[in-house]
Amino acid sequence: MSDLANQLVIAEREEITRGVRHLLADPLITERSAPEIFDVIRRRRDPIAKWFDYYCGWTLMVEPRLGYARLVKVRPALDATRPLRRLRSTRTEFDRRRYVLLCVVAAELFAAPVTTIGLLAGRVRAASAADPLVAYFDTASREERRAFVDVLRLLESFGVLDALDGAADAYVESDAAKVLFRVDTTLLLRLLATPVGPSQLGLPAEEVPLRFDELLAELTREGRYGLAGSVSGRHADIAGVSDTQRNLWLRHSVFRRLIDDPVVYFDELTPDERAYIASPTGRQLMRRAAEQGGFVLEERAEGVLLVDPDGIATDSRFPDDAATAKVAALLLLDTMPGPTTVEQLQRAAAALLERFPRWARSYRGDDGARELVSDAVSELKSFGLVRTTASGLVAPRHAAARYRVSEIRTSDTTEESQ
Repeated sequence: MSDLANQLVIAEREEITRGVRHLLADPLITERSAPEIFDVIRRRRDPIAKWFDYYCGWTLMVEPRLGYARLVKVRPALDATRPLRRLRSTRTEFDRRRYVLLCVVAAELFAAPVTTIGLLAGRVRAASAADPLVAYFDTASREERRAFVDVLRLLESFGVLDALDGAADAYVESDAAKVLFRVDTTLLLRLLATPVGPSQLGLPAEEVPLRFDELLAELTREGRYGLAGSVSGRHADIAGVSDTQRNLWLRHSVFRRLIDDPVVYFDELTPDERAYIASPTGRQLMRRAAEQGGFVLEERAEGVLLVDPDGIATDSRFPDDAATAKVAALLLLDTMPGPTTVEQLQRAAAALLERFPRWARSYRGDDGARELVSDAVSELKSFGLVRTTASGLVAPRHAAARYRVSEIRTSDTTEESQ
């Protein structure tokens, strides 16, 4: 093979790995928001789509003329580590009201391809007034308008809404604000990633809270596996599952976790999943998936993880000096040689706040140490670095040993003993 042919093969392989990792970090990529990576995905969509389908059973939809690529990721297990967030400096999580408004706004956006913020707010107000289960949307309330704008800004970030004239934030100050939107209803339909649409279940609204786990299992049921798993992602009954369906489910369930989770611990897997990873076929496929996706496979006695050396394949990093809670999480790990009480962590956090008076200014209130520990432990849990025991202790997990702090450096030049 000539040098030119070798270079073309290498370039194609690198583009495929980039496309895979970017889609893992952001399952919805639009040409407007990321033209360069969208072009890569458009040109290499076939091998990228095959990678996701073979290893994870996920579908990649690329619409070149409409300008978006959507990776439909299905996982039956609940995951509270990726809530929707308000697109403000604080990045506060969506509350229940904002999730409700998101659903109502999405439904009302199908009325017309172009709308104004006032007309849309009027339709949402009318829809909420007609539905006994939805709290009335009061446009006279500033807090309600703020929640409404948070929803609109989120949809703008997805590319569903495009402000042709004006800015959505103006509506917070006045319900007479003039904003003109163009609506991409095709992309709006692609946001929902469940194999089964909620409207197909036909369950009375009053029964939803009582049968939530059952509903989630039905929404995420995938026909290719026969009798699909329960909400925990396991087969509820394998009696009616063929060997082909079972093996396919094992492959996809293992790789979904391996690709989506920071670390996969063997003690969290079923015996069948552990046996699959330990088998020659499973180990070979893990190495092949890592190579084709641009990852480094780390295998340990306690578990396995895929490491992206370029840090592309995640929307959240650890360590991260830009986030106070993550800095605190990193430092608090050093105070946990074993299971530690929350009170001990709060004392350690208070000592950090006292040692670095210019740091963590948002945690300087009376409950600052408690809030800092709460946020830091949440970060550590989301990265699989600690767990909470039945007795309420915070226990470091094996992967935490990767992040031991050897030296603390700050930007405060008065701190010589960093």
